[in-house]
Amino acid sequence: MNGPDDVAAAYARIQGHVRTTPAMALPAGAFGLANPLAVKLESTQVSGSFKGRGAFHKLLLNPPGAAGIVAASGGNHGAAAAYAARALGHRAEIFVPTTSSAAKVDRLRQYGAVVHLVGAVYTEARAACDRRAAETGAMGVAAYDDPEVFVAAGSTALEFERQIPFDTLLVAVGGGGLIAGCALWCGGRVKVVAVETTGTPTLHAALAAGAPVDVAVSGLAADALGATRIGAPNFEIARRFVSDSLLVGDDDVRRAQRALWSELRVIAEPAGAAGLAALMSGAYRPSAGERVGVIVCGANTDPTTIGT
Repeated sequence: MNGPDDVAAAYARIQGHVRTTPAMALPAGAFGLANPLAVKLESTQVSGSFKGRGAFHKLLLNPPGAAGIVAASGGNHGAAAAYAARALGHRAEIFVPTTSSAAKVDRLRQYGAVVHLVGAVYTEARAACDRRAAETGAMGVAAYDDPEVFVAAGSTALEFERQIPFDTLLVAVGGGGLIAGCALWCGGRVKVVAVETTGTPTLHAALAAGAPVDVAVSGLAADALGATRIGAPNFEIARRFVSDSLLVGDDDVRRAQRALWSELRVIAEPAGAAGLAALMSGAYRPSAGERVGVIVCGANTDPTTIGT
C-alpha cells in the first residue's frame, strides 16, 4: 500500500504544472456554524477541479506515444486529462456519459480533446474508452483507481494542512480517488470523513457490504460523483483510514452551493459543496473547538443553476 511519502513525492513532481490553491480560515459563525472552519478552494485548480493533480502526475510518469491518451470521466477527470495532455503536447480522446453537464463537455472541447458522449453512466463510458485504447494503442488514464493518479490527488490534503492545520477533513467521494489520496496523506494523524449524496453512495454501500458493490446512481451530483462502484484499492485505503461515511441529500448540497456563493462568492459544483453540506445539515457534528477542513473540490458547473 502507498503512504504519505508517495503523496509527498507526487506533489514534488507536479509542482510547476498545477496551482497552489488558496485556503481560507473562517471563524465560528461562518455559514451559521458554531465551530471555526478551514476551506480549501481546490475549485480554482487548473481545469476547475483537483483532478489536474492526478492527470499531470500520470502523464509525467508515463509519457504517452503518438496515439496520445484516452480517458473516461463524468467530466472533471476528462477535463484534467485533456488539459494535461494539451499542456504536455499529447493528443486526447475523452469518453463521458450523456449525463455530464454541458459546462464540463464544453470545457473538454476548449482543451482540444475529441469528445465522445457514450452511455448514461460512467461505467458505459469507461467500457467504450477501454475499447478505444485497445484499438489505437492510446494510453488510458484512469479517473480514480490508479495509485499513480490518487497519490497525486492526496497532495490536496498535504497542501491544505500546510496552509491551515485542521482536526478533521471532510472529503467528497465518487470513485474514491480524492479520499484515497487524502487518507494516505493523513494516515490516521487527522480524522478523515467521507461525504456522499444519497444518490451516489459508492463508499457508503461498500463499507456496509464489506467490499465494493455496484450502486444505482442518480441525483444532483451524479455527473461528478457518478461512479457506480468504488475503486478496489481506494476502498481498501478508506476502510483502513476513513473514520466515518456520511450521506447528504440533494437539497442539502444545493443549500451549501448557495451558501458558498452568498458568503464567499465561490462557485462550487455539487460535489464541491458536499463537505459543507454535511456540516450545514448536521450530518457531521463537530465537537467543541474542533476545526474542520472542507475541500471545495470542483467548480465545473453552470453558475446559473446555483441561485442566490
